[in-house]
Formats: sequence, structure tokens, C-alpha cells
Amino acid sequence: MLDVIRDNDNCNILDFGCGTALLYLYLSEADIKNINYIGLDISDKFIDFCKVKYPDVKFYCLDVNEENLEVEFDYAICNGTFTEKLNLTFDEMFSFFSKTISILFEKSKKGIAFNVMSSHVDYERDDLFHLSHDVLADFLVKNLSRDYVIRNDYGLYEYTVYVYKEW
Repeated sequence: MLDVIRDNDNCNILDFGCGTALLYLYLSEADIKNINYIGLDISDKFIDFCKVKYPDVKFYCLDVNEENLEVEFDYAICNGTFTEKLNLTFDEMFSFFSKTISILFEKSKKGIAFNVMSSHVDYERDDLFHLSHDVLADFLVKNLSRDYVIRNDYGLYEYTVYVYKEW
């Protein structure tokens, strides 16, 4: 996910759906100093846990589809946030996905990274959000940016997308 960062300058990343802040733990253990981490999750329990475990880090608990996101960041990282749709229909999940991605992209200074389940599989699970490349590309170009990368080169039945502000 961090490959979304195009330069080595200092940057702020928003870990959207941060859970227990495993991305922050990774950054700390890898001693990556040029990234300022900000965590956001809708779950009070996750945010309370994170604030206790990492008291010097900024964490926010809110629903970006219901509340104004007033955090400045260069990149939003959404790892695993859009892979499951649980009992939602495809259309309901796509509506949630597209609204959320649009908000995050608008608020970001440079771009966003997210992953979804591939539709190029032997079978699709009803509880997962399988999104075809064509449907995604159509949405991105019409609503966000023509500057995007689809990564499908890491052996899983998902793919990762980087979407950038036009340079």
C-alpha cells in the first residue's frame, strides 16, 4: 500500500479503517521516518485501544460519510476496508465504496490507495466485494482521475489501486 507514495519527501498518511494500527506498527518497526501516520476508524473500541497503545499518535473516530473529515493528509491508505460487503448487495456496497473513495480523494492532497476483491477468480463469494477492473476504471475516470495504477501482481485474489491527483 505504501507504494502509492510517489516521492521520498515527508508526507502525512491517513490509515482509513486503521483497526489496531498495524500499519503504524509496521512503520515503527521498519524505522520509516518520512511518513507521519494518522489513524481513523469508525469503531470506538479500535480507537480507544490505539490511543492507549500509541499515545503520541493522532487517532480519529468518525464516519466520513456522516461527519466532516477535518484532517490534513497527503495520502489515504484503505487496506481491507472494501474487500468485504457482508450482507450488502453489490449495488449497495458500490454506492458505499464510491461515496467513501470520493470523499477521501477530495480530502487528500496527493492520492489514495485501496484494495478490493478481483472478479477474475474461479468463483465469487457472496460476502466479498468483487469489483471488475472495467467498472472501477469507468468510475475512476468519470469521477476522480485518469491518473491511476491497478496492481494485480502479488498473488492474491484481490487487487490494489493507487489514484492520484492529476499532476
